[in-house]
Amino acid sequence: MLSTRTGRLLALEALARPETGTIHDVLRDAARGGRLVELDTEVAAGAIHEATTAEVPLHVNVLAITVTRPNDLLQALSPALKATSRRPADVTIEVTPPFGGLNRAALLDGLMTLREQGFRLAFDGAGDGDLPLSIIADVVPDMVKLDAYLLQGVPGNPAVVALIEALGHLAGRTGIRLAAVGVESEEQLAVLSKLGVPVAQGNLMASAQVGPPTYVAPEITRLDGVPAGPGGPLVADLVHPAVTMPEPTTSEEVRQVFVESPEVTSVVLVDSGKRPRWSLDRSRFLLAVTGPYGHALHASKPAARHADPPRTIRADASSIELLEAVGEGEGARAGDDVVVVDPVGRCVGIVRLTEVMRGVAEAKVEQAVALNPLTRLPGTGPVGREIERRIERGEMFVVSWLDVDGFKQVNDTKGFAAGDDLIRAIGRTLSDLSARLAGTRVAHVGGDDFLVVTEVDEVGTLATEVVDQAWSAEGMAVSVSLASLVCAVGSVGSYREASRLLAPLKKRAKEVGRSSWVLGRPRSDRVDVLRGRVMRAPA
Repeated sequence: MLSTRTGRLLALEALARPETGTIHDVLRDAARGGRLVELDTEVAAGAIHEATTAEVPLHVNVLAITVTRPNDLLQALSPALKATSRRPADVTIEVTPPFGGLNRAALLDGLMTLREQGFRLAFDGAGDGDLPLSIIADVVPDMVKLDAYLLQGVPGNPAVVALIEALGHLAGRTGIRLAAVGVESEEQLAVLSKLGVPVAQGNLMASAQVGPPTYVAPEITRLDGVPAGPGGPLVADLVHPAVTMPEPTTSEEVRQVFVESPEVTSVVLVDSGKRPRWSLDRSRFLLAVTGPYGHALHASKPAARHADPPRTIRADASSIELLEAVGEGEGARAGDDVVVVDPVGRCVGIVRLTEVMRGVAEAKVEQAVALNPLTRLPGTGPVGREIERRIERGEMFVVSWLDVDGFKQVNDTKGFAAGDDLIRAIGRTLSDLSARLAGTRVAHVGGDDFLVVTEVDEVGTLATEVVDQAWSAEGMAVSVSLASLVCAVGSVGSYREASRLLAPLKKRAKEVGRSSWVLGRPRSDRVDVLRGRVMRAPA
């Protein structure tokens, strides 16, 4: 599963594939023999065992009927989690049809049991199965996956596009992540991204693999899987035009380019779709082909014989992400140019690491001056610039204001040291979120106020981590208020306007009892209370 916005690997889905027939045939035979739930739990545990590497979250399919017997499922999954060093929070249980004929209360109880154990929940097959919308509303799962059959109507069927858009509105208001299955074309991917569907899987991004998963795409070595964090200019700010040549290009043709253009540091060999296949570093290539007998040995042979797999990065990544992804210990390739690609992997330029390092160093000095001494979080400057950048790029985003309720009372009752400890704890939680979520940026406005900008699909995680947390200061329970403004493309014109529209939302959040989360939109009077208890005036 990949992000439709950044191309980042988000999760792996482990599926059972029998050597003969289909998994549906196997499950049907098990049902006839009265062993359906038993087999389904064994398959789910086996999927966890096969996904032996735990770098990315894992999705495991489970039939809805199996969820009605959660104890049997947990008994099978627990040993598999222990053997693979995974936590329940790293695993999403994808609940698959059929749902018809099941005891609704047993299904809901099973889902709640799994959630209490720490598992994340997803519903599969939305749009072409018997998944009740009321179940989605009752459970509010972490993810809902659109059926692959539905995707066949994208982008040509306006009714299907409208249906996905409606589900996108539901997801935006509830914090559910919407995922599309079966993405086969760039047109589908573009429409899904515009409709606010943040996650996609299908043959366009990567085809299914048999056996334990690998994390290297078949065409290019990706460097954009590192969680995003603030720092330095964007890669897009440092791009140089790339010299590209067809993959079958000969060594002599590449040599001519290097000889005639001394400023060219690398040549990128691309396929017919403009996707980078190989990268040729100037120094190493000329050393190989211009030595004794080099011309005779190599001139007419493919230049790819002297090439390396390209190191790639998305244009919207930060320069610090690039340096972290390249890392140390690259040997002879430490200073190689990095190929910049667009959302579907086409070459759009190169970046030179020396320029990136210089830009990062300047940004680090600027950031150090702006950090809050208590939380080590930046002030509003970097987040304000990030909001302006997203507005300029025509992106949808959410900006949120987090405030500690009654913070003065904490200081007056427990002392300033206890208040500082509380603010530091909230700051650490927000810092961790910023490191984990690719589209999240955090600022400490001052005192007990924090500003957070996120992708639409990330704001639900923000609320879970900060609003649902039991905060306290030396035994004194503390609640927080979160006000979120969903900024659709073109709905706000500046960071200043977004901050002005947040102010009444923050006031509304403070009026809700307990820890609260309210969500609004520009040019709309509607405010959704997603967490907390609405206080009613006495009769």
